[in-house]
Amino acid sequence: MMHRAPRGPLTDDQERGTVKDQLEALILQMHKSGILYSEAVREFKKRFILTVLQENKGNQCKAARQLGMHRNTLSRTIAELNLDVRTFRPGARRPPRSARPSSYDKRAAR
Repeated sequence: MMHRAPRGPLTDDQERGTVKDQLEALILQMHKSGILYSEAVREFKKRFILTVLQENKGNQCKAARQLGMHRNTLSRTIAELNLDVRTFRPGARRPPRSARPSSYDKRAAR
């Protein structure tokens, strides 16, 4: 009887190979289900970008860096896919100046 060494964590190459195998099986399943190429690509882009944005709490600059694309390209892609990234941003943002109450004269307040 042959004894195998206990399996440790996967190397990056092994993990990538596993993910590629899973992706290949998913692609085959999508093809057999009649999902069109354009629909599959759109859905993949959507989910991939949403995942990276979620990891970065909606920060598009950081997400674009991780995706290997320019921030403007990411912003345009988000708009094309009609993604709502506000759900990933923690807390409320300051309202634009036009929506804030008129400020008082800073010199008079001193």
